[in-house]
Amino acid sequence: MSNLPFNISAHVLMFIVSFFLTLAMGPVFIPFLTKLKFGQTVRDDGPQSHLKKTGTPTMGGFIFLVPMIVLSLFYARYDRQILPVALVTIGFGLVGFIDDFIKVVKKRKDGLYWNQKMLGLLLVAVVFSFYVSRSGIGTDIIIPLLGMEKTIDLAWFFIPFTVLVLIASTNAVNITDGLDGLCAGITLIVTLFFSVVAMTRSEWEYIKIFSSILSGGCLAFLAYNAHPAKVFMGDMGSLALGGAVGAIAIVMKLPLILFVAGAIYVVEALSVIIQVASFKLTGKRVFKMAPIHHHFELSGWKEVKVVYVFWTITLILSIVSLLALGIKFY
Repeated sequence: MSNLPFNISAHVLMFIVSFFLTLAMGPVFIPFLTKLKFGQTVRDDGPQSHLKKTGTPTMGGFIFLVPMIVLSLFYARYDRQILPVALVTIGFGLVGFIDDFIKVVKKRKDGLYWNQKMLGLLLVAVVFSFYVSRSGIGTDIIIPLLGMEKTIDLAWFFIPFTVLVLIASTNAVNITDGLDGLCAGITLIVTLFFSVVAMTRSEWEYIKIFSSILSGGCLAFLAYNAHPAKVFMGDMGSLALGGAVGAIAIVMKLPLILFVAGAIYVVEALSVIIQVASFKLTGKRVFKMAPIHHHFELSGWKEVKVVYVFWTITLILSIVSLLALGIKFY
């Protein structure tokens, strides 16, 4: 994209275009979803303040995924490497779409059965992991704190490891999507972090572009998803974003940095695991409610306070991650 008629970085341009395309999608899709009565069902055992969200349109992932697809296809004319990360994002989003469709149309509360959902996620993860292992990207990963050049080769363990990363990231981001603007805001910060890291190597140009597209989409989506939300992204949106974040980390050889920059995702997922394990083993709950964002709500925090605090933590940890990778700002 070096032949642009004006002086602007390609990733900045893509961020801006993604932002405005996503912004334009809201007035089109939200009334459409409302007309179809694709409304959210809210747990009656959660914070009482959430009951008024019942019926809010869901499956809003369309709003940022359509611009992502359009812009990725456009950029593929310059670099086809963007297609696999876009396709894996779509693949996970498709699993989420089926899950959402069953919930809102078939009126089956839990959507896909657990084993069906995991099988779908596993198939997408395995295909992408095989692609990465055969694409020339390599089977080594970067070790944070030791600089960008220090890596360890996972060899035969690379495929099962990356499959685990993708399954974990999709489920963790999905779990995080429980408060207005929480998932979109955190993912905005994380994808901006990856955009900055991608600036350090020319071979990551397509990742810089893809991360910028996602960032612009997430920022615009907040116009409709921030409290009080006019639309929810649904599993289609959250699984797609989780898959995108995991895929970006894998092709950049940085899956371990997700434990830092994406620590909120990790904590949200762990809170559910701990809660379920504790209840099954002892009959007692560790948290007032899981995921942990609901625990803070039931402890007296306003929903927006939880969201802003989690955003702030993610921003701080993203800066820490840049420092851990030895990336300087001067």
